[in-house]
Amino acid sequence: MKKKVLTAALLATCAGGAYAQGSNVQIYGRLNIAIENMRTSANSAGKGVTITREVNNRSVIGFKGTEDLGGGNKALFQIEGTVSPDTGEGEIARRDTRVGLEGAWGTAFAGHWVTAYNGSTSSLDPWYPTTAGYMNLMANGAGSSVDNVSNVSSFDRRQANSVHYWSPQWNGFQLRVTHGLSEERPASGAHPSLTSAAGIWEQGPWYVTAAYERHHEYQGKGFNDQGAKLGVAYRFGDTRIAVVGERLEYETATGDLNRNAFFVALTHQLGAHNLRLTATRANDGKGSSTAKIGFVKKGSATGATQFTLGDDYSLSKRTSVFLYYTHLKNEANGVYDFPINALTVSPGAKLRGAALGLRHFF
Repeated sequence: MKKKVLTAALLATCAGGAYAQGSNVQIYGRLNIAIENMRTSANSAGKGVTITREVNNRSVIGFKGTEDLGGGNKALFQIEGTVSPDTGEGEIARRDTRVGLEGAWGTAFAGHWVTAYNGSTSSLDPWYPTTAGYMNLMANGAGSSVDNVSNVSSFDRRQANSVHYWSPQWNGFQLRVTHGLSEERPASGAHPSLTSAAGIWEQGPWYVTAAYERHHEYQGKGFNDQGAKLGVAYRFGDTRIAVVGERLEYETATGDLNRNAFFVALTHQLGAHNLRLTATRANDGKGSSTAKIGFVKKGSATGATQFTLGDDYSLSKRTSVFLYYTHLKNEANGVYDFPINALTVSPGAKLRGAALGLRHFF
């Protein structure tokens, strides 16, 4: 109860500030919910289960603004919280939250923000972030709000205690860098930290990115993990095709573990309809490690494939309804699940179902 009262008071304070500072502060949000009918052929007990449910696809409410400091420099801030229209829950600063400075030299800020690696390709997935998003097989899960010890597997992360630098754009190119500070002290004696970087070039119909992320001592003292990916998108007329390839490597006490994954998205705008087809493939895990990290483990038939087909229909510039069908097929020893709105599965499970959703921006 005290938490709810505190949250309400903070929201009221921020709203009051917005009125006081005028156009320098913006209140914004996204409400995104869906009714899903999902089935898994093998839940944690190895049984087939079908469930109809209402899910929240990372709805948010936020406050952001700037202050002119003169000389072309600005102070900036953002406070973004979670909102759950399905349950009424939420936290005031659980999403992208920062304070920083911006000028001709670029943008520097600190807070709780998506890594450069994550942000470089998330916009290439038309189903991000829903149950059908590419993080089901790419990036080894989803860390919507994590630090150096709360999630040691995923490369799709919003990192607490992080500092960021975004360069100015030069002929469409921008460099983004993230560092997650080493504040945690696990019992292993490790000093875990994160470093992430992405180069993004966007010019005309092209979008090209290369990204790299290193997790220092996430699996224990002296062990480092890394992820690297390339993403390319090209738009011709009302059609866009996007391709992402990724390699993840982990160091563990029993050896190395690695895995490759690939993603393809095809979208076509047809009047108010945005038709979407995506395919994702996670290959078998390789290496000598006997550890299972997130969804990844070594061995034959440990991969999975997912296809999603759907439509997003615009009712206005801010409101749309969407419909999709998704099918995720694990190979015999694969254990991939939906990291958002999980079903909890056994090896070899097939997950499939349909969703009807409504999205509104304000």
